[in-house]
Amino acid sequence: MRRYWLLFSQAVTVALAAWFVVATLKPDWVRHGGPIVTQGTGVALVEAPTPANSPAPPGSFRQAALRASAAVVSIHTSKAAQRNPNADDPWFRFFFGDQASEGPQLGLGSGVILSQDGYILTNNHVVEAADEIEVTLNDSRTAQAKVIGTDPDTDLAVLRINLERLPVIVLGNSDSLQVGDQVLAIGNPFGVGQTVTSGIVSAIGRNNLGINTFENFIQTDAAINPGNSGGALVDVNGQLMGINTAIYSRSGGSMGIGFAIPVSTAKQVLEGIVKEGVVRRGYIGVEPADLSPDLMETFGVKSSHGVLITGVLQNGPAAQAGVQPGDVITEVGGKPVTNVPELLTTVAALKPGTAVPFQLQRRGAPVQVEVTPGLRQRPPAPRR
Repeated sequence: MRRYWLLFSQAVTVALAAWFVVATLKPDWVRHGGPIVTQGTGVALVEAPTPANSPAPPGSFRQAALRASAAVVSIHTSKAAQRNPNADDPWFRFFFGDQASEGPQLGLGSGVILSQDGYILTNNHVVEAADEIEVTLNDSRTAQAKVIGTDPDTDLAVLRINLERLPVIVLGNSDSLQVGDQVLAIGNPFGVGQTVTSGIVSAIGRNNLGINTFENFIQTDAAINPGNSGGALVDVNGQLMGINTAIYSRSGGSMGIGFAIPVSTAKQVLEGIVKEGVVRRGYIGVEPADLSPDLMETFGVKSSHGVLITGVLQNGPAAQAGVQPGDVITEVGGKPVTNVPELLTTVAALKPGTAVPFQLQRRGAPVQVEVTPGLRQRPPAPRR
């Protein structure tokens, strides 16, 4: 037994001596992912190993950014130089010199590829009045884009490019978003290149901002800057939740208050433009007002929630259904409405020609009517 013990101890001693020699002279032979000691500069430095496929650290949004970024594009627009209307006036030329025309106007924004057919969604103000639109993909490919249609009421536009093997973003459910959910904003701010910023959903259903006709914004504190317009707001799975469209800023830069159009609205606009060239919206022909003590006293209203109808268009859809001044609309198609922007957005989403139940309060009593919305006429585009 003693003989075996001596043989074992001698073998262990030789093995340890061999390992020590190899570790000293050839440390790469015995490295197993631990810290690396390098002396190439004459200073012993301890470096962490760098595996070929290192996993994302806890809390990282790497995978969401990789999934979504490929489908986010940069949009460069240009508008041809315009001749100054006073260029032929000799007095104008005397005071201001030869300014026959203004230089070309350049613009910058972002967009999101939604279809293998090349359809891209962006903001209307990004491409409005542009003569040429160039789209640059994340893989550096470029293409000239064609405007398929625009919807100034929601500040959305649909473009199309002709390229193969296009990356497509996955659409999420923006109605499931709640305050506090983490989101990423992806775009090309200030033209520096594609950028990903993170934050949370600060509020949902924002309206009365005076930005668009129909407002139902997602508010986020993820940094959104000029050039991000039309870019993607995605969740932690890389699914599209909204189209970045505006910021609140006193300096022109991000102040932590950004707004995105929900993907539910964007999808409706995309389908309407692609199928019919325009977005068909409903209208019922009423003059609504938010409930206030003065109006409630004037009309004898006792309801504490809903939208007061102060006027009804003669022979309009609401009048034909029996809606009267002084009624309070509390629900449209089973969906509660609490203010004028909500009513406007809900009615606009209705399909013209299809009857929808409206829940009313009339002199304190519940009343239900069936209203068949008409087609809302598109107002002329305002001059900017």
